[in-house]
Amino acid sequence: MIMLPSTFRVASRAAAPRSVTAAFSTSAVKAMATPATERPPKMKSFKIYRWDPENPTEKPKMQTYNIDLNKTGPMVLDALLKIKNEVDSTLAFRRSCREGICGSCAMNIDGVNTLACLCRIDRDASSSNIYPLPHMHVVKDLIPDLTQFYKQYRSIEPYLKADGPPPGGREYLQSPEERRHLDGLYECILCACCSTSCPSYWWNQDAYLGPAVLMQAYRWMADSRDAHGDERREKLENTFSLYRCHTIFNCTRTCPKGLNPAKAIAQIKKDMAVGAPKVVDRPLQSP
Repeated sequence: MIMLPSTFRVASRAAAPRSVTAAFSTSAVKAMATPATERPPKMKSFKIYRWDPENPTEKPKMQTYNIDLNKTGPMVLDALLKIKNEVDSTLAFRRSCREGICGSCAMNIDGVNTLACLCRIDRDASSSNIYPLPHMHVVKDLIPDLTQFYKQYRSIEPYLKADGPPPGGREYLQSPEERRHLDGLYECILCACCSTSCPSYWWNQDAYLGPAVLMQAYRWMADSRDAHGDERREKLENTFSLYRCHTIFNCTRTCPKGLNPAKAIAQIKKDMAVGAPKVVDRPLQSP
């Protein structure tokens, strides 16, 4: 290893060219940058139904919250979450998926039963009224008691009932044509928007099954793999379970998934009157 004299090392360092840092010029950046301008507030009033079971002597009331729409998402559920997170943490409502799949956030918004996560905020209106689903017992604020609704759903036995094990012991087969007869039925998310918009269900909720449950009953009657259609129809052969439907079509108009419960109920009535057709002869529920 060759050692250089210390004087040479010092000289070498002294002779090394200095790195020159150019002065930072802001002229180009100045020309490119656009100053952010804050949009003026766009306020909207949300009048929300409030009732607290811990204070049963206090009557239900409508409480108003003013929200800047420029600082919240486009859906009513976004506004409700902003109110709960930033304004009033005592506000109670159900929500889960935020994608119109779970049906948890069903409520009455400006007179229409719908899902808060699928309902866009009307930016032109100065206020919105939000209630729980109508004609239901209220647990708290916007949370309805769905105990009876799910009890009725359980009563129709919403599962496949076949005679014996599947051929080959593996699975129950279904052709694409047979599968098409379930379109417009299986998409129901049991949000109860249709049932709670039905006047017949309002007055006979203890006995009439309602549009959502009856459509699910037909979903299994129309399934080519189910072997107990006659038994399912026989259970509906009474004054209230099915025949309280007066074809008002509120259920079809309000369904947030675009389904047609009234058509399914009409088909059940027809099957009970003239006999159930073969699967291939059944009318499709959706085109």
